[in-house]
Amino acid sequence: MNEFYQQDIISIKDYTKEKLEKIFTFTDKIMNLDPISRREICKGKTLGYLFYEPSTRTRLSFDSAMASVGGSSLGISNIESSSTQKGESLADTVKIMSIYSDALILRHTLDGSSRFAAEISDKPVINAGSGTEEHPTQAIQDLFTIKKEKKKIDGLKIGIVGDLKYGRTVYSLLHGLGNYDVDVRLISPESLKIRTDSVYEIKKKLDFTEATNVEDHIDELDVLYVTRIQKERFPDEEEYLKVKGSYVVGLDLLKQMKSDSIILHPLPRIDEISTDVDNTPNAKYFEQAEYGKHTRAALLGLTLNENGF
Repeated sequence: MNEFYQQDIISIKDYTKEKLEKIFTFTDKIMNLDPISRREICKGKTLGYLFYEPSTRTRLSFDSAMASVGGSSLGISNIESSSTQKGESLADTVKIMSIYSDALILRHTLDGSSRFAAEISDKPVINAGSGTEEHPTQAIQDLFTIKKEKKKIDGLKIGIVGDLKYGRTVYSLLHGLGNYDVDVRLISPESLKIRTDSVYEIKKKLDFTEATNVEDHIDELDVLYVTRIQKERFPDEEEYLKVKGSYVVGLDLLKQMKSDSIILHPLPRIDEISTDVDNTPNAKYFEQAEYGKHTRAALLGLTLNENGF
């Protein structure tokens, strides 16, 4: 029996190490399938997307993933052109999309939006970002990237640098890393430290060290995970301007890193990684984006097929 069948994907906290490793195994399987066999996995299935917040990579990644497994996608990528402009509620929009599709993806500005949608929908709901909370499929993609590029996750030293207060990918990644034996360094300006309301829960599963200076840790790290400063989530632009450009990963910093260390980024990148770094063997953020297509294809295949694939 496929335990992922018809299950919502709302929080990475719902995934044990065993479950994550099963997803990784299916992702490897899907990457090794020939295109014709791959397109049979979700043939005739439809993925509905509701993006109440701008997205390029996540939406296109799911579109591409669904097409690669033989399915189709439809939905709202811009609320300006949807019935929400007429006052339609999220609940009604979700109910209608459930009629038109076999699974739904939701990105919304409000915390709790994906869990609410899952209660309304009679089709599986995938959280593509809910407020400042989580982005679970990004974390699965990140963990898979680390495993593929470093051949393991356990035993690694991982630095997460940038906006740790507002960056929802960080929270999902930390909860995911809590399933592994890792040494985590959280590096950010004082004003962008991890939120105190989240520390207690994360520390139940994961030990981490907080710092403000990336150069104090850079030579020890196996993985440097860089996040952008989330300008759109700051209540005051003046506060954003104070921390804008706090960390920039360039070739000078790269020289201090281990030769086999990798640099990741959930993207989009603004100015926190110099384009000079892109062509170095350490830069793996574009490979990370490609792995995202494959992990999402595996998740869709598992969600929509009773016996897996």
